[in-house]
Amino acid sequence: MLPISNNASTDRPANSKSKTPEVLDRKNLFDSLKPYLSFHHRRLWFFLAVVLLQLLILLSAPSIPLYLSTAGTPNPSPTIPKLTSTSIAKTSIVSTVNNNSTTSGSCPYGKVYIYDLPPLFNSEIVKNCHDLNPWNSRCDALSNSGFGKTATGISKVIPDNIRPSWFWTDQFSTELIYHNRMLNYRCRTLKPESATAFYIPFYTGLAIEKYLFASNSTAKERDQHCKMMLDWVSDQPYFKKSNGWDHFISMGRISWDFRRSKEEDWGSSCIYMPKMRNITRLLIERNPWDYFDVGIPYPTGFHPSSATDFINWQEFVRTRRRNTLFCFAGATRGIIKNDFRGILLNQCYNESDSCRVMDCAGSKCANGTSEILSTFLNSNFCLQPRGDSFTRRSIFDCMVAGSIPVFFWHRSAYLQYEWFLPTKPESYSVFIDRNEVKNGTSIKSVLEKISKEKVIKMREKVIEILPKLVYAKPNEGLEGIKDAFDVAVEGVLRRVKEREEGYKWK
Repeated sequence: MLPISNNASTDRPANSKSKTPEVLDRKNLFDSLKPYLSFHHRRLWFFLAVVLLQLLILLSAPSIPLYLSTAGTPNPSPTIPKLTSTSIAKTSIVSTVNNNSTTSGSCPYGKVYIYDLPPLFNSEIVKNCHDLNPWNSRCDALSNSGFGKTATGISKVIPDNIRPSWFWTDQFSTELIYHNRMLNYRCRTLKPESATAFYIPFYTGLAIEKYLFASNSTAKERDQHCKMMLDWVSDQPYFKKSNGWDHFISMGRISWDFRRSKEEDWGSSCIYMPKMRNITRLLIERNPWDYFDVGIPYPTGFHPSSATDFINWQEFVRTRRRNTLFCFAGATRGIIKNDFRGILLNQCYNESDSCRVMDCAGSKCANGTSEILSTFLNSNFCLQPRGDSFTRRSIFDCMVAGSIPVFFWHRSAYLQYEWFLPTKPESYSVFIDRNEVKNGTSIKSVLEKISKEKVIKMREKVIEILPKLVYAKPNEGLEGIKDAFDVAVEGVLRRVKEREEGYKWK
């Protein structure tokens, strides 16, 4: 409110009368102002209009906020809540949605153009799913856009409201999952001239699977699909323009399956082909020393259909009662001398009151089972030695269940999934040097020294990063949550933007 001035009447008695000279003075003053009050004096009327507008704004504005009227009053000290799993839970659910929120149509890093490859490179491979593997059909595993069949026999393990989000997903199905999601990606463009990056929907891993396990396959057969694809893509104008720097592909196996250096060695030489050199490759296991290899999470069986499904799962694993200190799901490798897995199994069997074992000899644990899920849900920690290579799908099955992973090789996770895991490994995992274990260090004694408060914090960190570790079921992804696909593709787009300002070799 504007201040009211009383200066004119301060010294005058209340009953005094106006005198004639004063009236004359006022009249003279009015006469002297007449020229300025003329409609032809534009400057004055403009000034009056501005003043009137300011008065209208002031009168129509909302009341002054309360905190301004109490600016001199100090704020009371905030109360620090006691650390419990419930108090952390409320914070985590909010941060999971808000920090990873996506706005429909928002593409801060640009858009992706998908090449329309000949069916030979994708759909025809899936149609021939019966012939991809010499031992059994791959059709069930590749069904449902790569998610596989709906999980059965898990009613005793998972609540009814979350059960529809579970599938028996194959660990080598990322090529289908990424292609299907890309076709419905909010940042997809049908105009290549407006694209930041170009996606190549070639099912590289599935194309070589038929020949990987055939005893009489040749190096030429294992290379033929990749070579034909690169010939086709390199003939496209946008590949020629960038020499492949802004192109990327999902390859559904580990990097080493595509790095054959000799004719008689295992796998394909796809990654070593010259035209592949500048293409970014999304792999479930990367070569840590190759810039163009990007490690992405193995697909697990959990594929939420909504943000509600995801939050319900977070709360379920957070409040789950865990009766076992640690667990191990795996099997020994008999052909390997001094197999490290055998050492872990021996420790578990000797500490049966603290460790739960899930024997995965043969193919009993292929693509997940209710027993594996139950094992992880009931354990605070899960042992994660290297698999047939440095990584294993079990890492992600374990974390999705809210169990804290215990690593023995840095290359099993820390040097693999940098876009998806926290920068501080100790915040969500435990590392025990394998050589110490071989020399007699007790895993149980190491884990028992971790306080309950620390375990709660570590589990909460695992639960916090779960969105980045799973692949959502809807073709468009989840509203308000970025899953592993979103993180991977945005990471590629961000890389392309960075390269535009940096050096590129030819």
